[in-house]
Amino acid sequence: MSVKVGVVGGSGYTGGELLRILAVHPNVEVTYVTSREYAGKPFTAIHPHLRGFYKGLKFSEVSVQLMAEKCDTVFVNTPHGVSSSLTPQLLEIGLKVVDLSADFRLKNHEDYRIWYEAVHPRPDLLEKAVYGLPELYREKIRSATLVACPGCNSTAALLSLIPAFEQKLVDVERIAVDLKVGSSEAGIKPSLGTHHPERANVMRPYEAEGHRHVAEVEQELSKIAGKPVKVALVPHAVGAVRGALASSHVWLQDPNIDETDIWKAYAARYGKEPFVRIVHGTPFRYPDPKYVIGSNFVDVGFAVEKRIGRAVFFAAIDNLMKGAAGQAVQCFNILHGFDERAGLNSPPLRPA
Repeated sequence: MSVKVGVVGGSGYTGGELLRILAVHPNVEVTYVTSREYAGKPFTAIHPHLRGFYKGLKFSEVSVQLMAEKCDTVFVNTPHGVSSSLTPQLLEIGLKVVDLSADFRLKNHEDYRIWYEAVHPRPDLLEKAVYGLPELYREKIRSATLVACPGCNSTAALLSLIPAFEQKLVDVERIAVDLKVGSSEAGIKPSLGTHHPERANVMRPYEAEGHRHVAEVEQELSKIAGKPVKVALVPHAVGAVRGALASSHVWLQDPNIDETDIWKAYAARYGKEPFVRIVHGTPFRYPDPKYVIGSNFVDVGFAVEKRIGRAVFFAAIDNLMKGAAGQAVQCFNILHGFDERAGLNSPPLRPA
């Protein structure tokens, strides 16, 4: 079975990753890819690493009519605020949508006023959308028509904390997440803070008073906890190109909890997950994004400071893969009943 796939927004880093994955996906035929800036030009005009793939295909302008003719499923990879107008049109003509923007991630439309300073035009679709974190919503994704893929920071934060929350190991009133992220998270268009001379060698906190991805983290952890949860989350720009590392600082409910207890909880929760690896041994004792680059894996780990009853939970991802394009394809595979690893079953790069 081959699914005809469109990509709206194919010229950025995430669009390039989608095209790279889909080029070798055994069940996909890419039929339509859009770019306002590069319409009419071949993919290699912006993605030279795709030379030899997609011969004859060029970027197109956005056309709902053409997508209706050419596609079964569309990946919508647009700036926030664009998908909420386009996606309803795609759903109305019977297409399935995997959305990589933030437009359908939050269930409460009032949260878009708070975090995105915008009135959501289609609040009726927020409940219909399935949050695209397979480790939480695999069964719901199977029957979805609209999948809202998580942000990269929220993906790392949530995967570091889910087993601890589900097993009630931690005090849910005191959660602080420290995130280190590579420059590709800022996108392909350079700015004063993101182009190379300003970004290289930095260790710079940003949006320390409240990053918008925390809204997703609080939403999902509150569901698990059964009550409202507030999370402090501070991202830091670092000199790497790719990768995100979440260090989630918590206080244990029981001071007698040790690393063996936590290991059991994480092994039970993630032992059968195709893309989650538990890291807890020498010499690479803790997760490091360096060892997931180019893959859809997330490495999780933990440490316990029994002296003060504190623990820290780690999750390392490639922000363009498990944090974006890779996770979107993982959701696509679930949606269509394919092997979850299709197009994604490659080990990370080393060295990277």
